[in-house]
Amino acid sequence: MSAGRHRMRRNLHAATAAAAVGVLAVTAGGWFGYQQLAQPDCSGRIELSVAVAAELAPAVDAAAAQWVKDGAAVGGTCIAVNVAATDPVDVAATVAAKHGVTLAGVGQASGTSVSPDVWVPDSSTWLLRLKTGGATAFEPGNGASIARSPVVVAMPVPIATRLGWPQKKFSWTQLLQQVQSDKPLRTGIVEPTRDAAGLSGLLSLTAAASASGGPDAEKEKVAALRALATDRSALRPDLLARFPTASDPTTIASSLGAAALSEEDVIQYNSKKPPVPLAALYLEPAPAPLDYPYAVLPGIEPAKASAARVLYEVLTTDGFGDRLARQSLRAPDGNWGAGFDAPQGAPSPAGGATPPANGGGSATGGLDPQAMDRAVSSWSIATQSGRMLAVIDVSGSMKEKVANAGNATRQQVTVEAARRGLNLFDDSWSIGLWTFSTRLVGNRDHRELLPIGPLSRQRGKLEQSLGAIRSSTGNTGLYDTVLAAYQQVQDNWEPGRVNSVVLFTDGKNEDSDGITQQKLLSELDEIKDPERPVQVVIIGIGGDVSKAELKSITDVTGGGAFVTEDPTRIGDIFLKAIALRKAPT
Repeated sequence: MSAGRHRMRRNLHAATAAAAVGVLAVTAGGWFGYQQLAQPDCSGRIELSVAVAAELAPAVDAAAAQWVKDGAAVGGTCIAVNVAATDPVDVAATVAAKHGVTLAGVGQASGTSVSPDVWVPDSSTWLLRLKTGGATAFEPGNGASIARSPVVVAMPVPIATRLGWPQKKFSWTQLLQQVQSDKPLRTGIVEPTRDAAGLSGLLSLTAAASASGGPDAEKEKVAALRALATDRSALRPDLLARFPTASDPTTIASSLGAAALSEEDVIQYNSKKPPVPLAALYLEPAPAPLDYPYAVLPGIEPAKASAARVLYEVLTTDGFGDRLARQSLRAPDGNWGAGFDAPQGAPSPAGGATPPANGGGSATGGLDPQAMDRAVSSWSIATQSGRMLAVIDVSGSMKEKVANAGNATRQQVTVEAARRGLNLFDDSWSIGLWTFSTRLVGNRDHRELLPIGPLSRQRGKLEQSLGAIRSSTGNTGLYDTVLAAYQQVQDNWEPGRVNSVVLFTDGKNEDSDGITQQKLLSELDEIKDPERPVQVVIIGIGGDVSKAELKSITDVTGGGAFVTEDPTRIGDIFLKAIALRKAPT
């Protein structure tokens, strides 16, 4: 690992410009074009805070220091730049908290963390995840790339050579075959919910697993997730430490055999002259690279925004490419500058789809935000364990047909989404299944199809029970069912796991004989126990659902309410809802 991976903080103090010193100033036209002016002096001082991915921080630090030394100013005001090497996940947590959203796997922001003026994470996927995660007001300025590092598959040279490297070109499908062979290649990953290179590798591998489109595509995708999860690491240094530490065959065979990392990671790892160097495999199709977007965060004052625009110009000069090369990074166009120590077989320029600037929607050649969101959610589910009671609405309105789902009913679409989602859960999960309407069993609104139990024992029964679900002629007995389900999960609460109720419904409470909303909320508030938390996730389907009604429930219990008018989206929402549940503290 490079020294830049270690947290650093350095203040770059502005120097007062003397007479005839060249001063940088913003032109009136916006982002592009700055000119040197001669000014006798500058008044005031702008403090610009810049959070940068650690491997890029030394290059930004040096360029900003030179700029300040030369007399950095805008509009007659001197500029001080504070460059801080930060882990992108920490800033993402801070920005997410500021905008009232939660990102799967990111965790809570530190109580002392402060949002910077400018953020240069390692990947635009962070900006995209914030937007698709619900931070609709998050509109970072610019977002254009200032550096690049391709995502590669790092593999010990003896293993890569045995597979035909460097002569042979590899695809993600071929890597997947190695992972799923009788003697599987031991593959690791840095937690993709917290690491952009890990996420890029996850997207490529799961896309390869789904590419066949055949009946086994879903199983292959789940198998790929499981294989990656076996050797996942929360931190990149921990993953790198699992590569062979000696060149004997036994050590190589028992060590990590492949991992999605950045090209910069491989160069820096090999620069330490390890006993077994790593080969960088540039697989096709090229995964999304680390593209280091320059994001001016919304809400900063105009003077700082102007200073940020000029700093961007400083970081896109021809000379900055050589600073990048010294940090084992490429220029945004994929080419490298003087002094770059290219791995064997490295392409120039390097390709790979990148998300559009500003974390916006999908563009030609860019990442699909929904596919990325789905991959993150699937990973979170596949790698956690929990105890869950799934509760599915079978009221008469669930018979309504969905035109854009081949005229399948809402019931069929919901059951299929639940079935596909539950396939992600491994045998460590405990899951039960209820249905509900009104008066399904005597005067009771719910029916237990399967008690909560380990999937290791009842996966087949769960599949059969889901397949047997049919809509009734009743109404929606929401309130009685929520209370009964909550009490059921709480009565058999298990420590160390997320205990939850996940309920699917397409309507409001319509049970004239049941408890009122006020009674439900007061009962839940009375029986909830901070020492035995039960999270309630309610997924509303169609235009008849009241999100306010659902949210009033989850505000008491914890969890969340998710509503979609398009029933075909229920599968994605189910994954997202489960992935966002908070693990016990």
